Amino acid sequence: MNDARNISEENQRLEAKYNITAWLYDVLDYPWERQYRRWRPELLRDVRNRVLEVGVGTGRNFIHYDPRVELTGIDLSRKMLEKAKGRSKHVPGGVTLVHEDATTMASIPSDHFDWLVSFFLCCVMPDRLQPLAIRQFERVLKPGGRFRLLEMVYSKDPKLRKRQEFFAPFVEKVYGARFDRGTLRHIEKSRRLDITDTYFIKKDIYLIIEGTHL
Repeated sequence: MNDARNISEENQRLEAKYNITAWLYDVLDYPWERQYRRWRPELLRDVRNRVLEVGVGTGRNFIHYDPRVELTGIDLSRKMLEKAKGRSKHVPGGVTLVHEDATTMASIPSDHFDWLVSFFLCCVMPDRLQPLAIRQFERVLKPGGRFRLLEMVYSKDPKLRKRQEFFAPFVEKVYGARFDRGTLRHIEKSRRLDITDTYFIKKDIYLIIEGTHL
C-alpha cells in the first residue's frame, strides 16, 4: 500500500511539474527541437497501422506519421495534452488523446497496438517506475508488434559528459529528465519484449532502442 501511494505521489509531482512547464515547453525546448525535427520523419517513416505514442508531450511527432496510421497518444500532463490537441487538428487521420499514466495505462486495451513509440519518456521516469511502464508496453502491444524508443544517456566522451553534467540540474528541474536512467537494462530483463537493435542517432547521447513483442 505504501509503495503504491509513493508511486502515485511521485507521478502527481511529475504531472504538476509538466502542467507548469507546458506553458513554455516549446520555447524552452526550441534549441534542441532544431535537431529533433530533423530526426522525427526518419524515426516514424515505417510506423504503420494502430500506433500508441506514450508521452506525446505537445504533439511534435504528429505531422510525421503516415496519414493512414490509427494514432492514440497518452500523456501524464493534461496541460501538455491541451497543447498537443492543437497540433492534432492538422493530422489527416486524427489523433485520439488520452490523459493516462504510462505505469498503469488503465484505459488502454491489451494486445491492441501494432506499434508503440516513445521519445524521451523513460529518461523522465524514475528507474523504480520503469519496470511498471515496461509491463504496460508488453500488455498493450500485439504479439509481433514493434516498439521504438528515443532516450538520452551520458556520453563516454569526457568533454561531452562534462557539458551534460553542466546542463543536468536544469534538465532535471525543468523536465524531470536525467541522463543516467537504466532504460535499456530494464527492457533487457523483459521476457516479452525482444530488443532487435540499439544505435545512437547523434554522438553517443541519443539512444534508439527498437524491438518486437514476442
